[in-house]
Amino acid sequence: MTSELDRIERQITIDAPATRVWELVAEPGWYINEKQLTEHRLERDGDLTVVHDPVHGAFTFRTVALDEPNYAAFRWLSDHTDPDSPSTLVEFRLDAVSDTSTVLSVTETGFDSLPGDSAERRAQYEGNVEGWAIELDLAKAHLEKGKTVAAH
Repeated sequence: MTSELDRIERQITIDAPATRVWELVAEPGWYINEKQLTEHRLERDGDLTVVHDPVHGAFTFRTVALDEPNYAAFRWLSDHTDPDSPSTLVEFRLDAVSDTSTVLSVTETGFDSLPGDSAERRAQYEGNVEGWAIELDLAKAHLEKGKTVAAH
């Protein structure tokens, strides 16, 4: 895979204060869902969190950094049973535009390190490109309490 397929960057402006956006993005795996935000069962063990989604199953995340309310970073492990498995790095940056508006940026990198051949890694990358557009729209709708949204 080429480096151009190793990095996803998206952002969206949300009409909510950074502290409210932080409450969502500081939870590992909030973006594991079926096109609507759902409650997850979380199992925490130090910096590892296993997120159990009722539709998609178990996913393991390693918390890399939490700098409230500006930055959260997680490693999304490719094998939920192996805490040392290859991973992508998912970073959320929050920039308060005003007391009531926040730019939420997400960057995911590391697809080149994932297992599988280049076609499998490309499919994961492309799925996550589409997924982040959906997830940022969901975050916006959830945090703005159901307003019509469009990803940037």
